[in-house]
Amino acid sequence: MRIVDAQIHIWSGGLPGNQAHRQVTEFSAAEAIALMDAGGIDAAVIHPPSWGKRDDVLADEAVEAYPGRFAIMGKVPLEEPEASRPKVMTWRQQPGNLGLRYGFLRDPELNWIRDGSLEWLWAAAEQAGVPIAMLATETLEEVGEIAERHPGLRLTIDHLGGRGGNTTLKDDAAMTHMPELVALAKHPNVAVKATGAPGYSSGSYPYTSMHPYLKQIFDAFGPDRLFWGTDISKMPCSWRQCVTMFTEELPWLKGEDLEKVMGKAVCAWWGWD
Repeated sequence: MRIVDAQIHIWSGGLPGNQAHRQVTEFSAAEAIALMDAGGIDAAVIHPPSWGKRDDVLADEAVEAYPGRFAIMGKVPLEEPEASRPKVMTWRQQPGNLGLRYGFLRDPELNWIRDGSLEWLWAAAEQAGVPIAMLATETLEEVGEIAERHPGLRLTIDHLGGRGGNTTLKDDAAMTHMPELVALAKHPNVAVKATGAPGYSSGSYPYTSMHPYLKQIFDAFGPDRLFWGTDISKMPCSWRQCVTMFTEELPWLKGEDLEKVMGKAVCAWWGWD
């Protein structure tokens, strides 16, 4: 079974502002590869963060240095639509670029997703076949409206629909958004990343408080629209335990469904051959 992590970060030259991430000034592609090999991870999708000095460049270098092991969900400036629209149209022509990824948890991005300012982005990405991933806990209803207006645009909700990395919210308190998330399953162009699941649990491995929520999302979206991943630099466990939480501890996830969730489905959804 080929295992593909739907989200990791690599960086250099800065400390993560989110205290949930390991507080180091560098997490390199080489370090990630060593940990991936130890954990049985075949490939991973880099989401360049914003706290390092050259995060986008590091992602490009990782794709070049480790062929077939990394791809990228990057970003163009949202505040510059005239300059960014042409970049979206040619985004997937660049080596390793699969799509775009943004956080919509605070202003101005939070307001932009609500007031229609990003209609240019949704339209351009739909036209160019560029999938978009997003942190959107506060705007799940708006995501449904976007999905309905742009049925050809593939959207992915990060971190089980939660905020990710909020160390004060655990277990049921971290999953109060579930009704809004599950409601999005009616849109065939919306998927969910099951990234960071261990970090939402107050318990230890196998983080059983998250199992019912994983099952609820799986039942709603199915194996073709639920993607395993880690956001490993925030996880309270090893990469291998992030894998076995899904491959050994969820008895309802097996066979072809397991293969899809662990890598096949995200590669198909984001067009990573």
